[in-house]
Amino acid sequence: MSAIEEKSLGTIPVAPAGPLSALILAMLAEPPADSMRVRAPEALTELGEGVAEPLADRDLQLALYLCYELHYRGFAGVDPSWEWNPELLAARAVLEGRFGEALARAVPPEEVEPGSVGDLLFGIEAEDDGPSLSRYIETSADLDQFREFVVHRSLYQLKEADPHSWAIPRLSGAAKTALLEVQHDEYGGGRAERMHSALFAKTMRALGLEDSENAYLDLIPGPTLATVNLLSYFGLRRSRRGAIVGHLAMFEMTSARPNRRYGNGLRRLGFDREATDFYDEHVEADAVHENIAAYDLAGGLARAEPELAADVVRGARSLLLLEDRFARRLLTAWEAGESSLLAPLPNGS
Repeated sequence: MSAIEEKSLGTIPVAPAGPLSALILAMLAEPPADSMRVRAPEALTELGEGVAEPLADRDLQLALYLCYELHYRGFAGVDPSWEWNPELLAARAVLEGRFGEALARAVPPEEVEPGSVGDLLFGIEAEDDGPSLSRYIETSADLDQFREFVVHRSLYQLKEADPHSWAIPRLSGAAKTALLEVQHDEYGGGRAERMHSALFAKTMRALGLEDSENAYLDLIPGPTLATVNLLSYFGLRRSRRGAIVGHLAMFEMTSARPNRRYGNGLRRLGFDREATDFYDEHVEADAVHENIAAYDLAGGLARAEPELAADVVRGARSLLLLEDRFARRLLTAWEAGESSLLAPLPNGS
């Protein structure tokens, strides 16, 4: 057993998925002053070269998620100073490099006319032919499958809006105003109990699930982690502000109809308003947001900074790509009579 494997993994609620995440967990289990014992960037570069499918590899995605999570609310028992530790940032850059290279291959750059961004985004949405996970959940999913779906989404929904909010200080003018209009609703319009993250936690409780952040991290597969990491990959870099805006625009544009279906699915399973409130809220809010997001936010940024137009579209296409992979994994597992998680959920947990 290596020195890394012998280290305590601290209080982070997850086991290593492979050598990449084991190295990051080993670092976070130590005081930051001791991090130089492990030459993380060099080790990760060598290990990362063996990752065949970075957009789905659980080990790489878990390692990256652990690094990113330090910029939100972190992990109990992990020294907060790890957030800006140079050794860990260098390690994260290696992981991001593998993720970003794979993303660039899957979503190549394209020429975009800045004045057409809003219309282009609606065209991309209309042409998307990914599998309809929401339709399956509305009409066919059983309770165990719905609970699994909620667990998958919990990594993002329990911090909903936070990754997109990284863009606020990086925008100006009309685009910034549009972003703030969208985010104001995401955060409950000034009412803490109506924050979308709080509404999602209420849904989790109604389904007999633990509503604390990262409670189910040990069960989440690579493709799901990638959908969450994409937000932080775009949001944490000022140079990627166009992509995080495009991501949010497409997120809002593709939200209302699926959320109506999710709410209908819960009602079909016998749940009341307490459980469906999160989804019902999104039907109303996101129907209002989609034009603001496409034309005022994404289009406004492209008009103000034309050099970012292609990045805006790239962010939107990247969202659809990873959501398509996410949906296919869930539907394939369920059609085979299997759990879509790494292990089935215990009953009532």
